[in-house]
Amino acid sequence: MTTDKWTQWLLTRRDGDSKDLRARQTSGLEFFRDGVLDRAGLKPDDVLLDVGCGTGLIGFGALERLGPDGRVIFSDVSQHLLDHCRRTAGGDKRCSFVQASAEDLAGIADASVDIVTTRSVLIYSDRKATAFAQFSRVLRPGGRLSLFEPINRFPLQHRPDDLFGLGSSPVDDLLAKVRDVYRGHTEEAERPMVDFDERDLIAWAAAAGFEAVELDYRAQLDVPAEPITDWETLKRVAPNPLVPTYGEAIAAALTDEERDRLDAHMTFLTAAETPTRRTMATAFLRALRP
Repeated sequence: MTTDKWTQWLLTRRDGDSKDLRARQTSGLEFFRDGVLDRAGLKPDDVLLDVGCGTGLIGFGALERLGPDGRVIFSDVSQHLLDHCRRTAGGDKRCSFVQASAEDLAGIADASVDIVTTRSVLIYSDRKATAFAQFSRVLRPGGRLSLFEPINRFPLQHRPDDLFGLGSSPVDDLLAKVRDVYRGHTEEAERPMVDFDERDLIAWAAAAGFEAVELDYRAQLDVPAEPITDWETLKRVAPNPLVPTYGEAIAAALTDEERDRLDAHMTFLTAAETPTRRTMATAFLRALRP
């Protein structure tokens, strides 16, 4: 069955369709899920709208915290992902499903939900301020907004040339060619991912009329991180839904001889369990609708 780019990425291209890598990613995803839900202040009978629900990370986590009278509305632009969530829900009557974008929640009535959540969704939006206005519209007075976003502008500013967290390496010339594939062919597609920072999130929330806006920001620069454990799997990974996998970019950028040299070096690093470096920034935001 043909699926859209969002479904393909979440189900296979995010982790190279590797069970091992998927399992290692789980703890990080659960941290983000719990951060969003902890800040949402769930009550047993709340109606929660999860915007950009994906495979249901936030929504199903909320169901575990809600009582029998609580409900979760799963919303996404992808019908395939909504179908995936529907199958996971298995007939749970507390679940409903609405196909909609963050910027146009037309299927959700005014002042009809208690909580709006979203995780790593605004980074793909060209109309982030409009999305905040929609969140405010669907929330009841006193309703809560809780969201998480990576701040991709931070690594772009501080480590724009560091592809795999390797620092300086003997294959810098090859990695530069691979980076150029992403820059040359995906720059416009990725622009919404880097055209904002944590201060913009606060400003958009305030402009949409939210009160008690709180933002928890964390930045990491050159923090020691886990080594690359499987180079062949990593080549099947796409860093986001809008771009080629690393393997596809390598194939487009390098000659056969260059690919062999890169493979040899990366395989050596993997075998040696060479640590990488993490440079990233993240933001959790919560706010109240008056």
